[in-house]
Amino acid sequence: MLTLPPFSFPLSARVPALVFSALTYLTIICCNLMVVVTIAINHNLHKPMYMLLINLPVCDMMGATAFFPQMISSMLYDPRVIPYWACVTQALFVHTYGAGSLLILTAMALDRYVAICQPLSYNIIMTNTNLIKIISAVWLTDIAVVFVVIVLLFRLTICRNLISDMYCNNPSLMKLACEATHVNNIYGLFTLVLFQGVSLGVVLFTYLQILITCVFKKQSDARSKAIQTCGAHLIVFLFLECNAFFTLLSHRFESAPTFLRKALGVSVMVFPPLLNPLIYSFNTKDIRRHILIFLKRKTFAS
Repeated sequence: MLTLPPFSFPLSARVPALVFSALTYLTIICCNLMVVVTIAINHNLHKPMYMLLINLPVCDMMGATAFFPQMISSMLYDPRVIPYWACVTQALFVHTYGAGSLLILTAMALDRYVAICQPLSYNIIMTNTNLIKIISAVWLTDIAVVFVVIVLLFRLTICRNLISDMYCNNPSLMKLACEATHVNNIYGLFTLVLFQGVSLGVVLFTYLQILITCVFKKQSDARSKAIQTCGAHLIVFLFLECNAFFTLLSHRFESAPTFLRKALGVSVMVFPPLLNPLIYSFNTKDIRRHILIFLKRKTFAS
């Protein structure tokens, strides 16, 4: 059994915190599920942009489910404990969520680049076959890279039992090892560069090209088109990128404040799954319109 850090709030606040956490989790699931259902049941939303987007709420629900139920259940016990196998399972889904979100957002940026910068070739490039290949490549890459992370963890001999973060992840599990973790660290740096560096490079390149196409070539309503089409995506990507980067970086420096590392770690599991469906719902006209139609139907039906 592994021990998780205790909560900083007093015992009297534990029940309100539990209720608040449960409501937050239910809100995340309901909002993300609303986006998934809206895209799935409306055939005019079955376009490459939305078919890529539907993977993001699925990934967010995975991350929230990996984090919230275990945290909520552990509020009832003191000390907070978790079996080693459950801790590794949580780490598996946590990292699948994080890496998958970055890859999905990168694929969405490429889709917007083709749609805006090469509109005449869009239907040729973004065919159903290529779309399936892109989505499959995203998930297979995500699962394969994270699977290797977990395999490398299993080769380590564990001689400690105190998790340094509020939930289980690869860096906190590596700190339990009583032997050298050079291979794990090297692979961890490789994945950090792969997901953070490549994703950031692709998004910056595609959005630079989009700005050049929309603004400097003086297309009609270019500025508003760029903002409406890409604004929500850029906000979501930069928030996740910065939060995940500083969270992982804080584990590389022992001098990093413990509270800051824990706060960043929790925020990357809470805020993107909570805010993403709201951002896309309010900033994507088609999704917002279909959600409002769906809600009106339910209201009148009741």
